[in-house]
Amino acid sequence: MGTTVFERHRPSASVVDHALEGTAHSVFWRDDLPDDLKPDRPALTAAITADLVIVGGGYTGLWTALLAVERDPGARIVLVEAQRVGWAASGRNGGFCEFSLTHGRENGLSRWPDDMPTLDRLGMANLDAIEASEAAYGMDFHFERTGELSPAIEPHQIDWLKEWHAEAPADEGLVYLDEAAVRAEVNSPTYLAGVWDTRGCGMLHPARLAAELARVAEERGVQIFERSRVRELRTDGDRVQVVTEQGRVSAARAVLATNVFPSLLGRNRLMTVPVYDYVLMTEPLSAAQLAEIGWKGRQGIGDMANQFHYYRLSKDNRILFGGYDAVYHYGRKVRERYENRPETWRRLANHFFTTFPQLEGLRFSHQWAGAIDTSTQFAAFFGTARRGRVAYAAGFTGLGVGSTRFAGEVMLDLLDGVHNERTSLEMVRKRPLPFPPEPAAAIGINATRWALDRADHNEGRRNLLLKTLDAVGLGFDS
Repeated sequence: MGTTVFERHRPSASVVDHALEGTAHSVFWRDDLPDDLKPDRPALTAAITADLVIVGGGYTGLWTALLAVERDPGARIVLVEAQRVGWAASGRNGGFCEFSLTHGRENGLSRWPDDMPTLDRLGMANLDAIEASEAAYGMDFHFERTGELSPAIEPHQIDWLKEWHAEAPADEGLVYLDEAAVRAEVNSPTYLAGVWDTRGCGMLHPARLAAELARVAEERGVQIFERSRVRELRTDGDRVQVVTEQGRVSAARAVLATNVFPSLLGRNRLMTVPVYDYVLMTEPLSAAQLAEIGWKGRQGIGDMANQFHYYRLSKDNRILFGGYDAVYHYGRKVRERYENRPETWRRLANHFFTTFPQLEGLRFSHQWAGAIDTSTQFAAFFGTARRGRVAYAAGFTGLGVGSTRFAGEVMLDLLDGVHNERTSLEMVRKRPLPFPPEPAAAIGINATRWALDRADHNEGRRNLLLKTLDAVGLGFDS
């Protein structure tokens, strides 16, 4: 088995020690929010009624609330959140807002080939709508339509990029970059080639997006209750009862937007697993440091490995660097203690200075982690329950920044009983395979992670386990 570029070109231990010294265990995006975008909202402490109740105050729930009030301005819409708006994945992610609704073209073509032209068109329209929403609603979430750069960091990945570029539709905006051209865009000695998707991705401030969605929704009459954990979902005649620790909401319809957290529907308990993702954020780069690496296009970057890294620039020119390790803990538990993993941050720091050795001496200001809701199809699944009065979406697998808005549209369509091109999609109509219960889930996921690591060390060649999982439509990804 070979060694990867990150194993061949490691920085010295002293460089990593210096960079991680004094790093705060805190989410930069949340720390960066101005006070007026993090109001302290009340808990639900009474029994109230609504036309629509939404469980979950992340992107999925917030987009659904805003889209619902746009569809029916007179409706009474209530959203309940167990913690604070945007505190989980919606406030901790990398801020990559992609047009793909299917976790990339290859995954979509392997699962829903007949629908891909429609999925691509709807996905691009959805991204355009997110970009336009800043002006339309008077929001500011630092959106930049930079596109995304995918560099090859091992020789065998160059052919993958050439094939991807050759097979993409001509109007998709993909640009192939040879070694000189890709390093002219972003100066990393690890880059051998690249594909720049110039249209299909934007960068944004994750916590600001959640906060702004909540602000705009409230301005239009949506009631948001924080620190109101839902204990039970009941059906009472033609009403849905959402029961919290101190109150309840009786509504005609409900949306479940809890994603990585255990579903209130038993049928969905095995449909997702929580996978922990880890991130470092640097201090702001100086003008001289920026000049060393170029990156004038400010693209989001994600390399081509199975265990991939993603990184981007913030508005104040920090570098967010995350990915690689995707850690599953036995029992599908979401626990705060899983967010502290020093060995992963040290590994990420090693990989950062392998990618940008010219930045040695730079420090990391923040380190954090969070859970991603992974499904076996690597993309969201949808459905209804309780005789069509409850809609749900989950399983975004790390690409929910953009696709959660689309999910909101789908769930509202399903509740309305609308038959259109969204609800006609196979990915909307059919549920993916569930993950098995424990201990089979842990055994299978860890075996898959091992196989993915071996593939990265063997020129990307997938072994029998990975080929079998591909064939039956099962997967595990970050």
